[in-house]
Amino acid sequence: MNKFVAIVGSNSNKSTNRELLQYMQKHFQNQAEIELVEIKGLPIFKKSADRFVPQEAKDIATKIEAADGVIIATPEYDHSITAALTSALAWLSYGIHPFVDKPVMITGASYGSLGSSRAQSQLRQILDSPELKARIMPSSEFLLGHSLQAFDEDENLKDPNEVKQLDGLFKDFVQFVNISKQLNNANVVNKHKAEQFSWDKD
Repeated sequence: MNKFVAIVGSNSNKSTNRELLQYMQKHFQNQAEIELVEIKGLPIFKKSADRFVPQEAKDIATKIEAADGVIIATPEYDHSITAALTSALAWLSYGIHPFVDKPVMITGASYGSLGSSRAQSQLRQILDSPELKARIMPSSEFLLGHSLQAFDEDENLKDPNEVKQLDGLFKDFVQFVNISKQLNNANVVNKHKAEQFSWDKD
């Protein structure tokens, strides 16, 4: 059985993105082992002369490296991902590079009708950057709109069409992860390039 890390892309104590990942953890427990990972304990990203990386970021990196794949649930603020998620991804590409060639599924929930569509698009671009270079599942979006009303009292998704779509996307992600395991011939080179990359150099 595959083991996935599910990153809550918010530092809010009450987040419907956390609820979505908790639902996925329970709903797909017979298909994969999903561990929720919080970013709210991370400090705001800051470069330092000694390239210091906080232990919290190193611990998350270790979990990502050991996982078969990563699921990220992002809210949308001002048409973008949260500052907390931006900062977390910066730490996870600063001297450590756990995302290189790692299969990633992007999901998201928002209070409005668009379901974090712009934030998900932005997150794709960030994950494809030279420092991160994740392997993002193509042609897939799970956009949970009106998320405050999306779950019942048992924390299950109410809309059967949403459940059906998520079931299909998750099944595709499992297949994507299994295929990706055969596509790591350039992983050593890709990781080296990520480690050598710097925006400070010409």
